[in-house]
Amino acid sequence: MLLLIIISILAPLTLGFYVPGVTPKAYHINDHVPLLVNKIVSENTQLPFAYGDLPFVCVPNAGAKRTWLNLGEVLRGDRLMSSDFDLIVGQDTACETLCTVKISDQQSNDVKQLIKDEYRVEWVVDNLPGATVLKFNSSDPATALLPYFALGQMKDDHAYIHNHMTLQLLYQTSSKNPDDKYIVGFEVYPASFEDPKLCEKHEKDDPMKEVGAGKTSITYTYSVIWKEATDLTWATRWERYLQIFESRIHWYSISNSLVITMFLTGMVAMIILRTLKRDITSYNTNEEDVEALDEDSIGWKLVHGDVLRPPKYALLLAPLLGSGVQCLIMVAATIVLSMFGLLNPSYRGGLISYGLAFYVLAGSFAGYFSARMYKVLKGQQWFRNALVTATLIPCILFVIEFVLNLFVWGQQSSSAIPFGTFFALISMWFGVSTPLVFVGAVFGARKPMPENPVRTHQIPRQIPDQPWYLQLHISMAVGGLMPFAVIFIELFFIFKSIWSDQYYYMFGFLALVFFILVVTTVEIAIVITYFSLCSEDYRWWWKSVAVSAASGVYVFLYSIFYYFTRLKVTGFVPAVVYFGHSIMICLVYSLCMSTIGFFATFFFVRKIYAAIKVD
Repeated sequence: MLLLIIISILAPLTLGFYVPGVTPKAYHINDHVPLLVNKIVSENTQLPFAYGDLPFVCVPNAGAKRTWLNLGEVLRGDRLMSSDFDLIVGQDTACETLCTVKISDQQSNDVKQLIKDEYRVEWVVDNLPGATVLKFNSSDPATALLPYFALGQMKDDHAYIHNHMTLQLLYQTSSKNPDDKYIVGFEVYPASFEDPKLCEKHEKDDPMKEVGAGKTSITYTYSVIWKEATDLTWATRWERYLQIFESRIHWYSISNSLVITMFLTGMVAMIILRTLKRDITSYNTNEEDVEALDEDSIGWKLVHGDVLRPPKYALLLAPLLGSGVQCLIMVAATIVLSMFGLLNPSYRGGLISYGLAFYVLAGSFAGYFSARMYKVLKGQQWFRNALVTATLIPCILFVIEFVLNLFVWGQQSSSAIPFGTFFALISMWFGVSTPLVFVGAVFGARKPMPENPVRTHQIPRQIPDQPWYLQLHISMAVGGLMPFAVIFIELFFIFKSIWSDQYYYMFGFLALVFFILVVTTVEIAIVITYFSLCSEDYRWWWKSVAVSAASGVYVFLYSIFYYFTRLKVTGFVPAVVYFGHSIMICLVYSLCMSTIGFFATFFFVRKIYAAIKVD
């Protein structure tokens, strides 16, 4: 039974193995084209609502039929439903009445508040979102599209609802078969009319439909215009949604990141090619036993007997590193697939669906690397280590999401995760990820442990007082600042995509910045570890993790800055949702960076101590 549940959950994800949009749907004259209503969203509240469930909109005569959604769509709050819009290919209509809805005084005030909060509407035709046309400037014919349109407008503290929509559908005629029509554009031009008959004349100063002034009735009308597109094709229909407004800023971000990386690379090269080479040469030419060195001598060789001494809390360190590997595989695989266009914006929810699938399937790698590192740390309780690896981070994320979901449930938002979806996520966790963690742990525990390049002394060496700049909090502050400086410009666009409900599609830039981030994290971890060892501090295990993860603290601080300077979020629940999800994002980010920094430091330490002669 559990196997059937798992298969039913993962089967829809296989739909992503084709590039969305490769198989266009052909329509013919007089064919009916369905219009699906989705949700309303706002930057000011971060709480989407299902459009079809709103009390002031039209309900289909035959009842709203809900469309099947993938896991990612459900988690992002999508709720696609049918509508009564009569879209017939090739047939223009003017001022067609959809329905009349009577609303109470309270409902009228609720609509006014939604308009005041700048809620926007998302509709879908042939997988294209209903768009607002945005011109770059009056002299430039080029246009871009925003994937939504306004629910209404505010004027002098009066709210007016858009109750008339002009739907312009652009189509392309097939060159092979003139009877085949492909929809290449879906534009929505909303308007507000007090009298539905005014939509035929559409004068500029026509009275608009006000809400929030007592109970009233709203008559919804629509017009349909079919227009053949000469400069658009089906293959390029998403390009207007994905116009790059700030490409120069992205290149500036890349240049900024490269400068920082080149600076760190120069430091690492100087350490490895000059200082380390000189140290190793001087150490290896000394024929006396290392313990006979003068007591005043300093250098990283003096701690050779303690450098691989297992740290405290090995049962926490190994699972964190295993979970970091799991998150890193999820992030890297998702970026790679997105970079090749497999997870483009036309595949709604694909990014989240595949991210979860990669995370679940990477459980075997988490178990393997956790078990291997636990064995290196002389741990004996491999089963307990695997159990902690499988549950620690997922439990933290699950608890945070569950608490946030309680708040969202109270607001009746569509982003509240349904019970069935919660059950699906738990089934994926315990039915797929956890068994894979234990499978990987078995293989990791059985593999022979690599031989250490130096022996560990029985009595720990006393650690001298450390310089102020090598104190943990100073090292974290400096070590976290450099990687953050690499990504902070690109971080703005990522936050804008997440919290402003806009498409993020520049995955080529993201992949390059991510690569530079990895290099920077590796180099800063190695540099700080080397200086600590030279100061005879061999406690590098947890320090390398903390220093590498510190940039996540800067990311969270940036999220606070973004909240107060870029968003106009009002209310307690939206703030809780924003900061709760920011904490989850920063936790995953810190796990990835700490894992990268730790393993780079681990191999660096083993390499340099394998190069010296120790009697």
